[in-house]
Amino acid sequence: MLNKIKIFKWLIQYLPKLYKKYKGKTDANLFFVLKNFTYYKFFYNKHIIAHRKTKINGVENIELNGSLEIGVNPFGISCNEDITLINVKGNMKFNGSHYSIGRGCRFDIKENAIVEFGEGGHITAFSNFVISNKLFIGDHCAISWGCQFLDDDHQTIEYTGKQERKNEIIIGNHVWIGSGAQFYKGTHIADGCVIAANSVVRGIFNAPNSLIGGNPAKLIKSDVTLSAVTGILV
Repeated sequence: MLNKIKIFKWLIQYLPKLYKKYKGKTDANLFFVLKNFTYYKFFYNKHIIAHRKTKINGVENIELNGSLEIGVNPFGISCNEDITLINVKGNMKFNGSHYSIGRGCRFDIKENAIVEFGEGGHITAFSNFVISNKLFIGDHCAISWGCQFLDDDHQTIEYTGKQERKNEIIIGNHVWIGSGAQFYKGTHIADGCVIAANSVVRGIFNAPNSLIGGNPAKLIKSDVTLSAVTGILV
């Protein structure tokens, strides 16, 4: 009870600051943003700043070291009616001080699955994550709109010469992922890589700072440089 009183007093002091921070910087209804923030903070003690069309099942299975922003930042191809859905039966962990998820994203984290995000970075909008085993995304990664992450085939197909792959997807630090890229089980991406738009990625890419693209994705160029986390190739 004492802890709830402490949280309530903290909310009274913090809510005006949150309003000031987002006023004029978002097209989201700030009343619902503040209402959602109050709910998640008071009942779960989690710093979640969520758009009114955000639905989270399994809030207790989300681990935060900082703040999680969902659907608050406006983006040209999204609108206020786009629903963001996050189902977490396993474990979803954000290691950094802040992470941003865009509107229209869908997460289905199965029981016993582990999903982990590093420091900083963001997911733009309309990306789908269906994880049955493991997904790791490193520090300061930018994920463009309409991407897909799927770490399980969900069906077994046998054929001669079949290569067994681990049921996991591992993305290194400072990786930029172009729009429409798709990632499947057994994929490892090294630090500093750029994934071209609409690529279908399944395999191990150990060379850092590489441009990867195509269907199936292949190494296109080496020694590329990405400007911060903005997705600007220089």
